Amino acid sequence: MKTGLLCSTMLCGGLLITSSLTATPAAQPNILVFYADDLGYGELGCYGNQHFRSPNIDAIAKNGIRFTQGYVSAPLCSPSRAGIMTGRYPTRFGHENNTMGPDHCLPLTETTIANRLKALGYATGICGKWHLGGTPETLPLKRGFDDYYGVAGNPGSYYKPNGFVDSRLSADVRDAPANPDFYTTDAFGDWATEWIGQHKDGPWFLYLPFNAVHGPHQVPEKYMQRFPNLDDREQRTLAAMISAMDDAVGRVMAKVKELGMENNTLVYFISDNGAPGGDTRNGNVPLRGFKHTTWEGGMRVPFMMQWPGKLPAGVVSDTPVIQLDVLPTSVVAAGGKTEPAWALDGTDLMPFLTGTVKGLPHKTFYWRIDGMWAVRDGDWKLVHGKAGSEPPELFNLANDIGETNDLAAVQPEKMQELKTLWDAWNVHQAPPVAPKDKVTKRAKAKKKTAGEPPKKRKQTAKEQ
Repeated sequence: MKTGLLCSTMLCGGLLITSSLTATPAAQPNILVFYADDLGYGELGCYGNQHFRSPNIDAIAKNGIRFTQGYVSAPLCSPSRAGIMTGRYPTRFGHENNTMGPDHCLPLTETTIANRLKALGYATGICGKWHLGGTPETLPLKRGFDDYYGVAGNPGSYYKPNGFVDSRLSADVRDAPANPDFYTTDAFGDWATEWIGQHKDGPWFLYLPFNAVHGPHQVPEKYMQRFPNLDDREQRTLAAMISAMDDAVGRVMAKVKELGMENNTLVYFISDNGAPGGDTRNGNVPLRGFKHTTWEGGMRVPFMMQWPGKLPAGVVSDTPVIQLDVLPTSVVAAGGKTEPAWALDGTDLMPFLTGTVKGLPHKTFYWRIDGMWAVRDGDWKLVHGKAGSEPPELFNLANDIGETNDLAAVQPEKMQELKTLWDAWNVHQAPPVAPKDKVTKRAKAKKKTAGEPPKKRKQTAKEQ
C-alpha cells in the first residue's frame, strides 16, 4: 500500500508540495467542521457512487484532499462525537457507546475543541446534533460554544425534532419552530450560513454535526423529485436526504466564498461512522461490516479536508488518518500549541500533508466497543468482530480491503504481535461506564434473583 499523497489525475505516490503551499501563515484561519451522521463510505459521488449526487461535498474533495483511509475512533454516534470533540479515544474516559456515562454526557472533566479554540480568541458555534449530554450543564453552551442551534440527541423526527435548542432565544430545550416547512437539514444549513455572516470579522470555529442521514429516513418531496429514475423507495429517500445535506453544505460554502474567506478557512467533512446494516442500503461498499461493528465498514468513512493555498487541491491520499486529528490540527493552525498534559491521541496533520514531515501521522489505530475490538498496525488489522468467544481474525488491508481472507492460521506470530499491541493499549483505557439508572436497575435485578438458580440466557441476534 502506498503511503504518500496521491494525485487524483495521475495517481502518483509521494507528491511533492510546492513552496506556495507552505508560505508564511496568514491571520488565524476560520475552522469549519461538517460531521455527517451514518453516512457510509460508498455513498458520495467522490467515493464512487453512481446513483447519489453530492456535488457540493464532492467540491471539498476537488478543492482539497480526499482520504481513502479516513477513520473515526468509534463506530457509533455518541462516542464518535466524543472523539472529535476531545482528540482522545473515547474509551480513555469510559465513553464506549451511546450510554455515554453516569450522567449521560461527555464527562465534564474533558476539554472540548471549542474550549481550546475559544481560549485562542475564536467565536465558537455549533449547529446540529450534539449527542453528548442533554442537561443544562452538559449542553454545548457550557462546553465551550458561544452559540447553539440544534438538537441534544437523536431527535426522532426531521420535522418536529425532540431536544431542540436555539440559544438566540434561550439556553433551554424547547419545541422546534412551528413552521410547516421546517426540516432540520435545511434549518441547520440556513442557521450556519447566517452565523458565518455575523462573524465575518473572524476568527470563528463552526461545528456542523448533521443528523442526516440517520434514521428515521424523512425528506421533503422537493428532494425526492430529483431522483425519478430510482425505483427503490428506500434508495430514493436516502439519495434525497444526501442531496438535502449536500445543498446545506453548498449554502455554507457559498457564504464562505462570498465573504472572501475561502483561502483562510480550514474545512473538514467527515462521517461519524459507517452506514447501518439491516436493510438493502449496502452503503459501505467495498468494505465489510457496518455501524456498531469493528470491521472496516464501521469505522472507515468519508473524510476530506480543504484549505486553499495551504493544502493541495484535487488530491486523493491513502495516508491513514482519524477524526481525533481534527483537534490538534486545528489548534496548531490557529496558532496554539498542544500540550503533553492533554494526553491527545490525535496529531497535527498539516506537516504530513504538506510534505514538511515524512512518514505517516499514525502507525497504529485501536478500537473497542461492547465486547468487539480491533487494532490496525501498518497494513495489518486484527479484529474481534463479534461479541463472544470467537477467535479474532487477521487481515492485510493492503490487498484485502473487504476483510475476506483471514490469515490468522498462517500468520500466528503476526496475530500475536497485534494482540499484544491491543492489550497494551487496552490497559490504559477506562472500563465502559453505565449510566446510574442502568447500574441501579442491574443492582435491583441482582438482589431480586439472589439465591435463584441461574436462568439460561437467550442469545442475541448479534451472538447467533
